[in-house]
Amino acid sequence: MSAIDFSTLTIGDTVVESEIPLSRASLVDYAAASGDHNPIHWNERFAREVGLDDVIAHGMLSMAAVIAPVAEWLGDPGAIVDYRTRFSAPVVVPDADSGSPATTTTSLKLTATVGAVDPAVGTARIDIAVKSGEADVLSRTQVRISA
Repeated sequence: MSAIDFSTLTIGDTVVESEIPLSRASLVDYAAASGDHNPIHWNERFAREVGLDDVIAHGMLSMAAVIAPVAEWLGDPGAIVDYRTRFSAPVVVPDADSGSPATTTTSLKLTATVGAVDPAVGTARIDIAVKSGEADVLSRTQVRISA
């Protein structure tokens, strides 16, 4: 059961703002967990040969990283009944100039706002804007939650 009182939600309210750091080590960790070892996620030469500017984050890593702060705000990941997005731009993760591969070189910035609410039924739609730098990297990102 969600810890959110739906009667307190107002359309347009910002409920979560977060910045999620990413590094080359983040991509390696995700590849190990997911089994997605596509070289566009770890090899600059290969990424450029296929037309990318540099190594990019896994789409599903971006999607998972974005929903985590929303689930934390809810207090119950089971309150999320639907989650959808469109991948609108790659998340480029450059290598650090020096130091550890865990050095943050980019981030995802998200702002989650209340898009619709039905307190009588106990549901709400949360709209999430996601940027990396100035680019919108996920679009039409929406989460439907239920009490």
